[in-house]
Amino acid sequence: MNTQHYPTITNWDDAYENGAHIGNGSSFPPLWNQQAADFRQQMGERAELDIPYGQKPRQKLDLFRPEGEAKGLFVFIHGGYWKAFDKSTWSHLAQGAIKQGWAVAMPSYTLAPEARIAQITDEVGAAITHAASLVDGPIHLAGHSAGGHLVTRMLSANGPLASAASKPIQKRIKKVVSISGVHDLRPLLNTSMNDVLQLDEAEAISESVVLQQLIHKPELVCLVGESERPEFIRQSVLLASIWSGLGIDTRLTIAEGKHHFDVIEALITSDVELFL
Repeated sequence: MNTQHYPTITNWDDAYENGAHIGNGSSFPPLWNQQAADFRQQMGERAELDIPYGQKPRQKLDLFRPEGEAKGLFVFIHGGYWKAFDKSTWSHLAQGAIKQGWAVAMPSYTLAPEARIAQITDEVGAAITHAASLVDGPIHLAGHSAGGHLVTRMLSANGPLASAASKPIQKRIKKVVSISGVHDLRPLLNTSMNDVLQLDEAEAISESVVLQQLIHKPELVCLVGESERPEFIRQSVLLASIWSGLGIDTRLTIAEGKHHFDVIEALITSDVELFL
């Protein structure tokens, strides 16, 4: 008899804490910022920065174009537990898709506590809609951590792309990649970060991707690092298991030796094929 034991989680803050469990974890954000700034400078006129998709200060996106006509639109949504970072930290992650001939959009969005997660979901929908008006062809979505939640939410029947007016965009979405995503938000009710997120049970349920019906069924890739916190691996396995049961072509990739902060490097290596 083969029995797997899933112990009760008593320290939810630790379950979702990444930096403290990564060697030199605090060194990653400054490195990302420098790499991103260097990349924007290298792109020159092919970097179209701070394109507004709404009226609020953070409702802006950057669009990076390849040389020649784009094969399609790749949208990357950043993480930070819905309460940190903006688009400017991640520009360099566009280079893998651009080398393959895709245009890449990277939006910022209003952060918690100024916005609730449901509002952030709506903003991401607006950003994708506007980016889709700027680039023709298929759309691939990818997001890291909280961004993994946000891109998969775009397929939900209670999401911002569920209206009849959004049907043309739905049909263009061919692949969604959740990198170390959080797909069931109910555990976050037990964390101290919820003082900022201000989730209640109703919103945690309505924003949990694994609890929603789907309006569209593109290919799904769940990518998570082998060395991540067990809760992030569980969240990826959970989504892959549920969505494969709903008829979605699903792939779960557990990247050997990768943690929460370096698993996103797949976007700038040969592993970018996972996204395209």
